[in-house]
Amino acid sequence: MIKRLAVIGVGLIGGSLALALKKKAAVDEVVGYARSSEVRKQALDLGIIDYAADSIAEAVREADVVFVAVPMGAMAQVFEEMSPHLSAQTIITDGGSAKAQVIAAAKQFLGEHFQFFVPGHPIAGTEKSGPTAAFSSLYEDHRVVLTPVEETRPEATKVVDEMWRKAGAEVFEMSVEQHDTVLAATSHLPHVLAFNLVGMLAQRDDCDEVLRYAAGGFRDFSRIASSDAVMWRDICLGNREAILSLLGQYRQGLNQLEEAIRSDNGDYLIDVFARAKKARDSRFADPSLIDNSEV
Repeated sequence: MIKRLAVIGVGLIGGSLALALKKKAAVDEVVGYARSSEVRKQALDLGIIDYAADSIAEAVREADVVFVAVPMGAMAQVFEEMSPHLSAQTIITDGGSAKAQVIAAAKQFLGEHFQFFVPGHPIAGTEKSGPTAAFSSLYEDHRVVLTPVEETRPEATKVVDEMWRKAGAEVFEMSVEQHDTVLAATSHLPHVLAFNLVGMLAQRDDCDEVLRYAAGGFRDFSRIASSDAVMWRDICLGNREAILSLLGQYRQGLNQLEEAIRSDNGDYLIDVFARAKKARDSRFADPSLIDNSEV
């Protein structure tokens, strides 16, 4: 049981955790903070939080656990603001999608509290944002990855692990490097591709005519382009090297496909498409497969 949980960022990710823990009676009190007073009031009115703090300092004071659910570009400032006001053994965790950058910021600003920082990433979400998007079942049957480092206290990791399990998630541990590489491939790159494709079509003079005939496959793929632009800017910059490496590989594959189409090389196209179909069908056929999507 968490006596006092401080949630910094009371939108979809932070708000859903608060609602899930409240539903399971796994927390006594939730204190929330957002930069916008309107958002804080909204979260309070919706029952996501029990008390709306006017500052980060007020929010984290005497908290047992602090969950930081803000865009990655804001993480460093949040850590810097909270550090002087944390209790001696307050546990801090986060929801950032790229762990190396977040860990570096935490190490820089949390000081002696860094040993109680448990880097985490709930792989769940929707294309919506804000307190009104939060719901208690968001994390059920989704994975949460924890990436504790050498300095992380095992007892802190255990508390965060149990917190996420109470919220309905399956919890796994990875190295920081493995996490950032895997998520770049399965989440970050697809978002970049979707944003680029939808943006390209939006610039066409006949955009409305083209999208009028959009089939289900296009709608499914392009849905993630409705995700929050600021959040995904921060993710791309925060996981820069892994994403750039994958973009290079993807560009090479596109060049080969382009050449095959230009040269009427149907055999190459069949080979690529058949291998992709086999890979997807063999890996996603299990109906019990956990949903690892972030939107």
